[in-house]
Amino acid sequence: MLPTALRWILYPIVVVAGLAAIALAMVAVVLSLAYPNLPSLEILTDYRPKVPLRVYTADGYLIGEFGEERRAVVSIDEVPAIMKQAILAAEDERFYQHSGVDTLGILRALQANLVSGGKRQGASTITQQVAKNFFLSSEKTYTRKLYEALLSFKIEHNLSKDQILELYINQIFLGQRAYGFAAAALTYFGKPLADLTIAEAAMLAGLPKAPSSDNPVARPKRARIRQQYVLRRMNELGFITDEQHEEALAQALVIKRDVSETPIHAQYVTEMARQIAAERFPEDVYTRGLRVYTTILKNDQEAAYDSVRRGVLDYDRRHGYRGAEAYVDISRIKSEQDEALEELLQDFTDAEDMRPAIILQATSKAIRAYRRGGEIVTLSGDGLKFAARMIDDKAPANKRLRPGAIIRVQSDDKDNWRIVQMPEVEAAFLAADPRDGAIRALVGGFDFNRSKFNHTTQAWRQPGSSFKPFIYSAALERGFTPASVVSDEPISFPATVTGSQAWEPKNYDGKYEGPMRIRRALARSKNMVSIRLLQASGVRYVQDYVTRFGFDADKHPPYLTMALGAGSATPWQMVTGYAVFANGGYLIRPYIVSQILDDKNQLLAQAAPTTAGDERLRAIDPRNAFLMDSLLRDVTIYGTGARASATLKRRDLAGKTGTTNDQVDAWFCGYQQTVVACSWIGFDQPKNLGRRETGGSAALPIWIGFMGKALKNVPETFLPAPEGIVSVAIPDRGRGPALELFYRENAPAEIEPVWPVDDSSEAVD
Repeated sequence: MLPTALRWILYPIVVVAGLAAIALAMVAVVLSLAYPNLPSLEILTDYRPKVPLRVYTADGYLIGEFGEERRAVVSIDEVPAIMKQAILAAEDERFYQHSGVDTLGILRALQANLVSGGKRQGASTITQQVAKNFFLSSEKTYTRKLYEALLSFKIEHNLSKDQILELYINQIFLGQRAYGFAAAALTYFGKPLADLTIAEAAMLAGLPKAPSSDNPVARPKRARIRQQYVLRRMNELGFITDEQHEEALAQALVIKRDVSETPIHAQYVTEMARQIAAERFPEDVYTRGLRVYTTILKNDQEAAYDSVRRGVLDYDRRHGYRGAEAYVDISRIKSEQDEALEELLQDFTDAEDMRPAIILQATSKAIRAYRRGGEIVTLSGDGLKFAARMIDDKAPANKRLRPGAIIRVQSDDKDNWRIVQMPEVEAAFLAADPRDGAIRALVGGFDFNRSKFNHTTQAWRQPGSSFKPFIYSAALERGFTPASVVSDEPISFPATVTGSQAWEPKNYDGKYEGPMRIRRALARSKNMVSIRLLQASGVRYVQDYVTRFGFDADKHPPYLTMALGAGSATPWQMVTGYAVFANGGYLIRPYIVSQILDDKNQLLAQAAPTTAGDERLRAIDPRNAFLMDSLLRDVTIYGTGARASATLKRRDLAGKTGTTNDQVDAWFCGYQQTVVACSWIGFDQPKNLGRRETGGSAALPIWIGFMGKALKNVPETFLPAPEGIVSVAIPDRGRGPALELFYRENAPAEIEPVWPVDDSSEAVD
């Protein structure tokens, strides 16, 4: 028998050992049963994350993305060392030492929790987080923790440490729909991982703990506290020096506040690209990481956007302030910082820099208004001029600016606020390369968030006088020349001719010059001459002829009103048509998507553009294109579009203004040899644009604004004269001979041609 004292020592040891053996046996049984039933790791070894559809410019700038998750997948080799170190410091400093579960970390967390008297620290490793994110729910149960540990061991057994870390870096949720650190870098800082500073890397590394609530957009102070912790741990672990630590703490981070937007204003383009991609790949278009490359160029797109915006706002200011946008009840507001003010603004969205605000106080000299985010702005002096008449007590009650009124405010370069308003008018702009149809810039409306209706492709409007060049081109093919003399005198058509009612068209300015050469008639946009040319050429002939330029015959009925652009066309069609004149007579097809790649950089689809020079695409005689180019350049030098050449100081610009009946639509379409573009302005519900609002005053400035930037450093170029063109001296209004261009066969001594017989039906209606 053992001595009593020894029994008191050995028995507890035996009991503990027995219990431990039982426990180990139970663990072994559990492991033997559970481990084989763990899920396959195929999802990890064949990692295919949900990568959104992304749209890019031709020069590689991101302009949009579509998908539930923002994600940018990177290999471990592409992750900078400082980012890896920040992650390890924040989440798992012993990642490269443990086998999936950090026993020392667990003991340290237990000790901390016992000291603090509560459950405050966790000890999940990066491997455990990978196991949880890919295979398990977020419920906090012992069963789930057991499976998490087992999965972690399995993962560590089958994957390398770098493979595990790569999965974590790409999969972890970091707030603002951003999954993975590469996506988060773009979301919060607008830069790739490789360009992050130490301070920025630490900010991102601190996000996994509470990504939704404590990110720098939602709660910047909490995010800052977490960043400071990560920087301290990086310093303690020797990843950064004391000097680097202090510099990182002092760095002021610039956070992208509106994470939904890209720097380039191309929403209409991205929507078109999305539709094209969705049509080609409907099953997984938003998850397989498709990259759609458009044809637009970053600088051209921004130039187009700025020009459209400036043109619309200039038009709007010319027609005065219409009054308050809406009214809200502020009678129960207790102070200027009352949170209820923020709620009252929630239905009014920003339109770029045109921000909604609630008037708190209003006098004839100053207005105080609440802007989203708690900012109080004061407007006075020049900032009130535009809206001055609506501040007066005599202003209509439903328009007057008083407390509770919703207004739009805008800050200038000197941070002075002024009242502006959302315009009612719409506009569109389209620019393309006339050689192959690649769209260089597209703006489908003033504000995509207000209206997603794409006016460049969906708005069928009367082109007005911008359609006349196609009438003139047909006339050249029927024997007319730039020197042909046609009467600019009033004309009338009885009901017996029109088939409906009598028609007495007029020139826009109500003035008539009598007999005049058609070169001058096009430059001055003479309606009477255009009508007579159409009548003489044959309306049915011309209806068929304009299809050579990409127009639909049924949209341009065979009536004499076709001469004034009374049919229907879109800006897309107008650009297509004018490109024929610009490229020497070839019908190209504009396109906006050049190629689509998958996430492995494999080509899935590629455009096959038509190219000028292919005689199979020949639309009109090259001589016709050359003569029309000459006529259209005169429009921009001497005619209704003379503002173009005068402003841009170039003589290689060609184009035509367009103003429809009752000034409902205003156009300018034109080109330089390297770019063809069209601008349009009008109301969605057609109505008069206002007195003196013509193609030259409303649409042309938008075109000029774009061309001024697009043609910077581009030398003057002109179409070369094709075979069969001759120049002949002709009398020029009593001022002596001047050279004019002719088809060789149409350049007799006598200038006047024999007018062709109209081979259309007898009655024109």
